[in-house]
Amino acid sequence: MKMPSLRDVGTEAKLLLIGIPVFLWSVIPVYHMVLFAISPKDSAFQGHLFPEHPTTRNFMTVFKQQHHYLDHFWEQMLNSTIIAVSTGVLTLLVATFAAFAISRLKVKGGSTVMNLALFTYFIPAAFLAVPMYRTMGLYGLLNHQIALILAMVTLASPYAIWVFKQASDKLPVELDEAAYIDGASPLQLFRLVYVPLMLPSLVAVGIYALLLAWNEYLYAFLLLSKDSDVTLGVGLGNFLSADDSPWELLMATGLVYALPPAAIYYTFRKYMVSGLTAGATKG
Repeated sequence: MKMPSLRDVGTEAKLLLIGIPVFLWSVIPVYHMVLFAISPKDSAFQGHLFPEHPTTRNFMTVFKQQHHYLDHFWEQMLNSTIIAVSTGVLTLLVATFAAFAISRLKVKGGSTVMNLALFTYFIPAAFLAVPMYRTMGLYGLLNHQIALILAMVTLASPYAIWVFKQASDKLPVELDEAAYIDGASPLQLFRLVYVPLMLPSLVAVGIYALLLAWNEYLYAFLLLSKDSDVTLGVGLGNFLSADDSPWELLMATGLVYALPPAAIYYTFRKYMVSGLTAGATKG
């Protein structure tokens, strides 16, 4: 067996020196989150590395909505799911058609429009919150979930169009020519050629838009007001309004809220890497 060279050992050592601190920086907050979630209220702040009497009571309290901050837990979880899924679907519809028109149909001025849309990312999303609030108010959409969905689609679409455009440009133009020779219309080209070959990017961008909406707080807080209509992310913020917040319930609820996106990302992680970086190609 070939012995590793000093250069290889040095490279591995550098990676470990970088990787271990990053790993600890990422894991320690999650560890404390779990620690609080399984600790009784009177022992959550005792500083133990593991609670002396771990319990699942906090999760039962969350699931049974046995605290006034949790009166709308299941409704808010459903709201988060509906808003996130709707955002993902609408973003895919807008971005795929736009990228197809720009990249494959060569619509005049399409690239300019895409670049102008990307230019909006130079403005922090927080700065756009007030204009977005004003716009939704003018159209009578405030306090309706469609307002948050449209806001999230607006924020996600420029990046989604850019990703699809880059991936679409890597598809051989001969596929389009062959389809046209066979008598395919642009819509048939989109449905039968473009979409199947773009599947990895479609999955990746759909998950990106879904997670963006799932984790959003500022826009959800501004555009929705009723406790029964807000997302669970906003509902979690209510825990911090009291002087003596039930931290163990907050962490248990937060852990439950974090599980769906973590499961989605873990399931589709290979698409997230290939779809958002290399684009979608078929050899």
